[in-house]
Amino acid sequence: MRRGGDSNRSLGGAKAACQQLNGEGICPVIDETAILTAGSGIPLLPMSKPKKVAESKLRFLPSVDQLLRTQEAEKLRASVGLRRLTAIARLVLSEMRTALRQETGREHTTATLLDEAVQRLQATCEMERSRGLSRVINATGVVLHTNLGRAPLSAAAVKAIVENVSRYCTLEYDSFSGTRGTRAARVEALLQELTGAEDALVVNNCAAAALLVLTVLAADGETLVSRGELVEIGGDFRVPDVMSNSGTRMVEVGTTNRTHMEDYRRALTADTRLIMRVHPSNFRIVGFSTAPSLTDLAKLAHEADLPLYEDAGSGQLIDLSQYGLKDEPTIRSLIEEGADVVTFSGDKLLGSAQAGIIAGKAKIVSQLRKHPLYRALRSDKLRLAALEATLTLIQRDQALSDIPVLQMFALTQAEIENRAQHLIKQVSSADGPLQLTLIAGESATGGGASPTAELPTTLIALTHKELSAQDLELQLRRHSPAIIARISDEQVLVDLRTVFPEEEDELVAALQALK
Repeated sequence: MRRGGDSNRSLGGAKAACQQLNGEGICPVIDETAILTAGSGIPLLPMSKPKKVAESKLRFLPSVDQLLRTQEAEKLRASVGLRRLTAIARLVLSEMRTALRQETGREHTTATLLDEAVQRLQATCEMERSRGLSRVINATGVVLHTNLGRAPLSAAAVKAIVENVSRYCTLEYDSFSGTRGTRAARVEALLQELTGAEDALVVNNCAAAALLVLTVLAADGETLVSRGELVEIGGDFRVPDVMSNSGTRMVEVGTTNRTHMEDYRRALTADTRLIMRVHPSNFRIVGFSTAPSLTDLAKLAHEADLPLYEDAGSGQLIDLSQYGLKDEPTIRSLIEEGADVVTFSGDKLLGSAQAGIIAGKAKIVSQLRKHPLYRALRSDKLRLAALEATLTLIQRDQALSDIPVLQMFALTQAEIENRAQHLIKQVSSADGPLQLTLIAGESATGGGASPTAELPTTLIALTHKELSAQDLELQLRRHSPAIIARISDEQVLVDLRTVFPEEEDELVAALQALK
């Protein structure tokens, strides 16, 4: 009874305090049914009240219809579509509702919450757009930039896609005879001519080409490969993984840095089906290292009545050694030195769309073409059109003048410096916050091709009196179109080797906006 009396006195005291505050018998903060007392009789606030206060803020939250009727939302409809915009609006308001329930201390009105919802709606739509495919200006100097789509297409390739295959086309139809035709017949004929191979085949990428070759030629047995060639290439492509998925049993020979002919010879068994040599892509072993020549390895394979498979990676059809790419063999030389089947990429040093190209002995290529896996991996009409146009340029000796990748490799440091000086004159001002200076540097091949190549260039180094290098890079990246540069020593570096001449006006405008 005593304890109950203390409780009642505490409750009465709390009510009296409230009455003194507002002259009424109702306390606006303390609900008497929820008052708790400690030993001292001090009232404690109920735990549920902040939630009730937060819930009261929700009445200011706009409806989906109100948000969609704003001028900003009306502008977004054309690019996003009403259905998707409505879904984003619901998501935005749901997130705001959750945030309001959790926050304390902030005051809101209908207008402030509507403004916030509009900003969130615009930001979400912009984020979705940025995740889609869009054009960028590559100012990194990395010619075959994997993250930026590797090789840019030539004008001839773009025209072939738009005019020849964007609608109905003769993909598997012979308009001369009126009968069913062979897919990629023209591309395969061009590849035979340019590589010296007996036959050729095109699949969707180089990993697919390797998978097809290993599955057809060695799935029921062993494949010999040097331990020093078991590399991992960008995008988690690992040679051992591809071999494992093909069904062949990988047999490592030699050591990481030195592999001899005798290592291959000792590894030969009745289960050996294939000898494989792998281009190291973006990896090189230098110093105390050795490996058999392709000619010697071909001799051993043929003595054992086995095919020799060369995974050439980047795929060089014309000699680019004069432009600094000295460690990339041409496909024709690999065929001439004895490789029975060679695979390489279409979107690297060849300068076309992504494709896996197989060239080699007619008997082997015929086996590959007849295998069910080929149908799953074969190329589509778009890449075939781009590849045909690109190969035609090479056939006509127009590669260096018309294929963008090869044009970029051929640019000299002096040519790049002249362009850079002209650009600086259009942007620079002595008293402006943005400072542009020229420094010597090197471009990169990229795409896992020729990592030791030397490509001297002249870089435009950007600094700003008020913005950090990270802020400068961010503003360029958020420009439309996005300008992708690199940062070094607290400077943003722009390399015009990979910027098309017709893109320079856009680059100038973006830089002028930073002043």
